[in-house]
Amino acid sequence: MTEAVADGPAGTPGRRVEIVPYDPRWPAEFTALGALLRAALTDVPRIDHVGSTAVPGLPAKPIIDVQISVTELTPDDTFRRPLEELGFRYRHDNPDLSKRYFREAPGSRRIHIHVRRAGSLDEQLNLVFRDFLRTHPDTARRYAHTKRELAARHRHDAQTYTERKSPFIWDVLREAASWSQETGWQPGRSDA
Repeated sequence: MTEAVADGPAGTPGRRVEIVPYDPRWPAEFTALGALLRAALTDVPRIDHVGSTAVPGLPAKPIIDVQISVTELTPDDTFRRPLEELGFRYRHDNPDLSKRYFREAPGSRRIHIHVRRAGSLDEQLNLVFRDFLRTHPDTARRYAHTKRELAARHRHDAQTYTERKSPFIWDVLREAASWSQETGWQPGRSDA
């Protein structure tokens, strides 16, 4: 949905916040990653590109966020073992109990993997937020402005950066909820 949700645990003070211009290579990077994940996780309902790198033209932290939807979060061995075999590290310290969170292998390109239960509120919020930003360029521009402004103010405090974005994100989610009802929005096909 957002970097706040997509990053898993709110950042850590001292970690640099960098917003970069949209990179048209991000979709291809996700496509390659999605194919790798789909080959390892053949029985999951969805694998989606979420977060700011999934919105064409939106500046973002250069982190590919992936949402994997599973039938059940527990037991987690059906998805955890294959992800760890691909080199992703399970984050035991994730405080968000609605998902399981994985990060890239040390020294690899930044990737955040969020495993959520299919049909859960958080799964749907991430998809509707992404789709709303994709179809509402004015809102995406306002979001970009908000992120740049906050990153400039909180460049060395990722946690504060994430917390300060929350009011904007919740305002957009309220708009997205109305839009989803007016349009009959449903998540499209899985991205991978």
